[in-house]
Amino acid sequence: MKRPTALLVALLAGGALAPAAAQPAPSTTTLVCEAVYLPARTTWTRTVTVGYDQRRVRSVHIDGVPVYTFNIRETVILTALDNERIQIDTASQTWTSDFRGLATAQGRCERG
Repeated sequence: MKRPTALLVALLAGGALAPAAAQPAPSTTTLVCEAVYLPARTTWTRTVTVGYDQRRVRSVHIDGVPVYTFNIRETVILTALDNERIQIDTASQTWTSDFRGLATAQGRCERG
């Protein structure tokens, strides 16, 4: 069984993992997410850029801003930016976020 991080890297790469002996340069994948924020019912386009190598996710940028920290749980990237708690599921390509209970968002993502 693949480790959760390896599974996420494979999903971001759009295929299978390369052999461990190969050490190619880090890659990036961009997801464009259309998130609908409630209760305002506004749609925001959010751009997520994920930097990764064959072993792990190295960086996450949201709308061009690097996030301070992130965690990986199987195929989900968990992070926060400006009091918005964000979950990006790379397998189902969905965005979910919460502004500390004041507003929520859900949406679909596509490779950009």
